[in-house]
Amino acid sequence: MKITIVETGLPPEELRNDWPRYPEMFRALMSPADPGIQFETVSVALGEQLPEPSSLEGVLITGSASGVYDPEPWMESLFRFIRATAGARTPQFGICFGHQAMAEALGGKAEKSTKGWAIGRNTYDVCYQPEWMAGATASFSIAASHQDQVVTAPPATQVTAQSDFCSIAGLHYQTFPAASFQGHPEFSAGFSSALHQSRRERIGKDQVDRALESFKRPLDGALVGQWMVRFFQENRSA
Repeated sequence: MKITIVETGLPPEELRNDWPRYPEMFRALMSPADPGIQFETVSVALGEQLPEPSSLEGVLITGSASGVYDPEPWMESLFRFIRATAGARTPQFGICFGHQAMAEALGGKAEKSTKGWAIGRNTYDVCYQPEWMAGATASFSIAASHQDQVVTAPPATQVTAQSDFCSIAGLHYQTFPAASFQGHPEFSAGFSSALHQSRRERIGKDQVDRALESFKRPLDGALVGQWMVRFFQENRSA
């Protein structure tokens, strides 16, 4: 199976020499669960054109510093691509901005939250388990870095994960193969710490310090990566 990663953002410039881009992080996350998966990247962030969804086997939409309301030249074409992917029943999965963009394109709503930033190790309660999440524990913890949130879920979806800070932290779409998470399973504690440090003045020293302290506890990114692989495997012939 080949997964087409739609790269919608790049790490901050000051981190790019020391850390891989987001598609490489997803390869490292998912390959241990299925070494046979192949990956290709289409970078709308670098001006590349999106392919025809019906020709693809699976789609993964990355995080981005952009919001769904920003006037990026690729934003509307991404929304059209998401809808076309759903129409073609090509499995698609969104992470962080990808979670928000899928919700926005498919009938929900995402916006900048009045709650401010979510950073550090965030724990989410599992409130619905589709088959690809079978056997999930009551909660899981992954890195987060976002101000925007999905505030209205699209029609015919189930919320899979939530927290006090983010009530729609995971979505499972019921009428076509699609799912998403707000958090970042692909982010390591090291990269997340460097990312938060780079935004210390923007976010606030005390909140960043608390986020760095939170990474002393383990992350469940590998578990979520296994769920993502299972999602694509189960929907391979959808």
